[in-house]
Amino acid sequence: MTAAFMDLVDVTIVNIAIPSIQREAGASVAQIQWITAGYALAFAAGLITGGRLGDIHGRKRVFLIGIGGFTVASALCGLAANPEMLVAARVLQGAMAALMVPQVLSIVHATFPAHERGKVFGLFGAVVGLGAVSGPLLGALLTEWNLFGLEWRPIFLINLPVGLAGLILGGRFITESKAPRALKLDLAGVALVTLGLLMLLYPLTRGRELGWPLWGHLSMAGAFAVFAALVAYERRKAARDGSPLVELSLFRVKSFAAGIAVQTVFGVALGIFFLVWTLYLQIGLGWGELKAGLTGVPFSVAVSVAAGLSVQKLVPRFGRKVLRAGALIMAAGVLLYLWESDRYGLSIAPWQMALPLVVMGVGMGLIVAPLTDAVLSEVPREHAGSASGLINTVQQMGNALGLGLVSVVFYGVIDEHLTPAETGPAFVNAFQHALGWVAGVLAVIFLLMSALPKRPAQHVEGAVPAATESASPGKAAERELVS
Repeated sequence: MTAAFMDLVDVTIVNIAIPSIQREAGASVAQIQWITAGYALAFAAGLITGGRLGDIHGRKRVFLIGIGGFTVASALCGLAANPEMLVAARVLQGAMAALMVPQVLSIVHATFPAHERGKVFGLFGAVVGLGAVSGPLLGALLTEWNLFGLEWRPIFLINLPVGLAGLILGGRFITESKAPRALKLDLAGVALVTLGLLMLLYPLTRGRELGWPLWGHLSMAGAFAVFAALVAYERRKAARDGSPLVELSLFRVKSFAAGIAVQTVFGVALGIFFLVWTLYLQIGLGWGELKAGLTGVPFSVAVSVAAGLSVQKLVPRFGRKVLRAGALIMAAGVLLYLWESDRYGLSIAPWQMALPLVVMGVGMGLIVAPLTDAVLSEVPREHAGSASGLINTVQQMGNALGLGLVSVVFYGVIDEHLTPAETGPAFVNAFQHALGWVAGVLAVIFLLMSALPKRPAQHVEGAVPAATESASPGKAAERELVS
């Protein structure tokens, strides 16, 4: 839980401090973009490998390596002498998160019996909500306070005591676990996955800044050829020695295949909304970092409370209906936000945003924790790391796709040359346009959820059959809250 909290805070804390980093470190626009994108790319590219390494070498061991490396990388970020060093340290931080994050819920799965996991996931949902709301607030406060004249650096240095606590507590209390049969790391598979993801995500991340050049489109098209080569190679690898990086047999599990689609599309919705929302608050309405951060508190609280209720009370009773209701409720919150933005325009106040944000938060909370549980409830234990890493990865890919689509659904309706007086109304109008797209994506998610299992196996009350006991609950829910 300590590691999950630290990772979530680190993902959300940086965006608030970007203006300070640009001003104090003299970073260029491209370097500023890579301070966030470098982390995301390294994280997405390493997730499947990180999950598999935990299965092979022990989840506790890989977790402690990951959290230790994450702490060291945080120190390097805080002590960076120039923007180039900061970008490199952020890439290292993302790579270490890819080792740490996939182990979090697999360790929960190995530690707690099936009938107790609902309580654990409820606590996990609360920690996720706390991490999601703490990041922007800590980023705003630490930057505004300028502790010891360090400007933005404390946003990274704050990870040091938390990381050390995680190392000490993890080394003492976590029980080691690994796949029941010996597996080997598929290095060729690692190379193909990394290459394919970079070819897809790099142009999406840099495309708008570079004017969507031809090479970017060719790279994204070529990524699908690389993924096709990966599938062919993994089939041969599975037949040869049974240790592929991506277990293709997982896609024969209906709940898993459907869940991959849901996670990807959900990532698109979150990628669009959170970036557009930040631009709307800070540029369109002209709000400061602290005001914008406090405005999001009702959303995060609602996510945390609803996530706990969803896993502990609602899903065991109503199953898949809870997730589908969550998609509809979140879409209703988006449409309510659209209506309020249109009604109040530039004069809208934070308290007027509270209702749509709470409705959206409740909807999202009903989805995030039980979604991973439902997707991976029928996945064999020995493939838990690979499967959860794959789910994390496609969710990040969906998020990157959503960020790329912002240039179409948001900037596509904004004129390039705006006067200061025109900027606010133009951003408000673009925000409303983007919200319509988000509501449409949530409707697609509602339809895809019909293929999920009616009731996740591990939530069956009473005795747990052997087949159920061997299923994995998954480990990707925390990423969805901060995309």
